[in-house]
Amino acid sequence: MKSIRVHEHGPPEVMSLEDIPDPQPGDGEVVVRVHAAGVNPVDTYIRSGLHGYTADLPYTPGIDAAGIVESVGNGVANISVGDRVYCAGTIIGSYAERTVSADVHPLPESVSFAQGASVGVPYGTAYRALFQRARIEPGEVVLIHGASGGVGLAAVQLARSAGMIVIGTAGSEEGRSLVTEHGADYVLDHHSPNHLDQAVEITDGQGVDVILEMLANVNLGKDLPALAMGGRVVVIGSRGVVEINPRDTMSRDASIVGMSLRNASECEFSSIHAYLVAGLSNGTLRPRVGKEMSLAEAADAHRSVMESPAYANITLIP
Repeated sequence: MKSIRVHEHGPPEVMSLEDIPDPQPGDGEVVVRVHAAGVNPVDTYIRSGLHGYTADLPYTPGIDAAGIVESVGNGVANISVGDRVYCAGTIIGSYAERTVSADVHPLPESVSFAQGASVGVPYGTAYRALFQRARIEPGEVVLIHGASGGVGLAAVQLARSAGMIVIGTAGSEEGRSLVTEHGADYVLDHHSPNHLDQAVEITDGQGVDVILEMLANVNLGKDLPALAMGGRVVVIGSRGVVEINPRDTMSRDASIVGMSLRNASECEFSSIHAYLVAGLSNGTLRPRVGKEMSLAEAADAHRSVMESPAYANITLIP
């Protein structure tokens, strides 16, 4: 089968399209014929070996995928050959014509494979940030930085479906229109130097309850004064160090909470995907695919997913 392979950590060009043997499922595993593979920023960190991420070389990149079950290993229940599924993690990587996963979930007929490949990391991250780390409640105000990206749009949909008041930020008119389309109550230009002041004004000066922070090394020090009493910043992404004033946390009993999807427990993962499957089935969650590219364009996909602005999700189509 065709697969992207990485033999050394480095820039996008280290990825090459190669022929490798078709995989076989082990106990508790399924082989999925990949119709779409999701491209996420974390894939680029693993490929480059940056930010504490590495992989055993050589390897096939990719965490998310969607497709049709081709074969099933011993001990697999409730999954059959021919089922439409999305993978919430893969064992051998998803940038390939086939992958192996021990964590697949039903994909409704109303959801395309490209949309299904945009569920695992983006929606899992957004759900964990909102509900498991921030423990946000209906009626609270959440500010989502970079809301036009894959995780950002997922967070907008999840927050609105659960009754939060959503303020999204984006850096272009196109991005802001996209955030509005996906349900944000208010949308701000994050290039405006006073956009956080505008967010506080929306709350009548009380401050926002939760901030989802995608680029903490740039924004964290500015986020803290915009919080309400007892407010929380959930750090989803950072590409460097930052200096903050601790008094901005002390004066409002604020919390800075880190999160990584890979730290979720088995029970937490089960809760995440029970919610996501239900949302996909009833239509409250609608993954947005910004680009569909071929496997041979994996290097370009890695460049695109790290660009600013990034709109929605990028998928590879084998």
